Amino acid sequence: MPARIEDVAAAAGVSMKTVSRVFNREPNVRERTRQIVLQVAEELNYRPNPSARSLAGNRSYQVCLMYDNPSSNYVMEIIGGVLDACEGHRYGMMLRPLDYTSEDHVESAREMLAQYRPDGLVLTPPLTDDERLLEVLRDSGIPYASVSAQSHHASMGATLDERCAVAEMMAHVIALGHRRIAHITGHPAHGARAWRLDGYLDGLKQAGIEFDSTLVVEGEFSFESGVAGARQLLDGPSPPTAIFAANDDTACGVICEALERGLAIPGDLSVFGFDDTPMSRHVWPSLTTIRQPSREMGKVAAEQLLRFIREKVPGGIVRIPYELKLRRSTGRAPG
Repeated sequence: MPARIEDVAAAAGVSMKTVSRVFNREPNVRERTRQIVLQVAEELNYRPNPSARSLAGNRSYQVCLMYDNPSSNYVMEIIGGVLDACEGHRYGMMLRPLDYTSEDHVESAREMLAQYRPDGLVLTPPLTDDERLLEVLRDSGIPYASVSAQSHHASMGATLDERCAVAEMMAHVIALGHRRIAHITGHPAHGARAWRLDGYLDGLKQAGIEFDSTLVVEGEFSFESGVAGARQLLDGPSPPTAIFAANDDTACGVICEALERGLAIPGDLSVFGFDDTPMSRHVWPSLTTIRQPSREMGKVAAEQLLRFIREKVPGGIVRIPYELKLRRSTGRAPG
């Protein structure tokens, strides 16, 4: 017969409530008691029953990651970070893709919350700034943490100074002699679009370069929008010598289109992106980009949420440092 919680409690000389507190990693247990319970549980090969645990604690012991993002690399990194945090707290993780453009996406979220009753949510852009969705969460009393929220309503999660990061990268590219630097933006629904565009504009202003609206084209954080944006820019009467793509997927689309035209990178055109996804290191030439530690951001946001759920410790917005990754896709301006 598998060991029960009663067996562990009897062998350790503690109450069943204390065993439960140890396995739920609650803070109000003496360290020596915790070690004794864990040692006895290992000797008896005891494994907590998830269903009984949920009933006893009146919790689901599940955190839901809700996302809608065209970049699979970004989403996978966030998933890894949230999972790291959940495993450290003996929590499960649910995944819920939500189509932001769907008219009934808020109602779909409401039905999911009623059916599965997660203890909290981690949100990624653009859901972090969806006021209709956030209102449902506030009304339901379900806590949530945000990754890269632009909204001032976000009370806990992780963010990165994207505007400052882009301005710093722009300064590097301008120092290489580039003056006609184009930008393919992100999706209008994402907060990151505004931050990265503002950083691009800051970089031009700090260098005394006049803004040219013909050098900014709309994108969607996707490979396809990178191809389309590069075509529009390179077919113009005065093509740019460098293109800043709003993320690495878009930048790879730019590189693909440029190489199709027989352009040398970076000899004829420099390209740089944002995120530092695995693709940025695998593409040739390797992509100059800004490292956004997405996995760490997912973990930090989930840690904030779990501390609030378990200990009612108020969370905050943690700013994660960025890093410029200078690789082979950028070089001196032609001529």
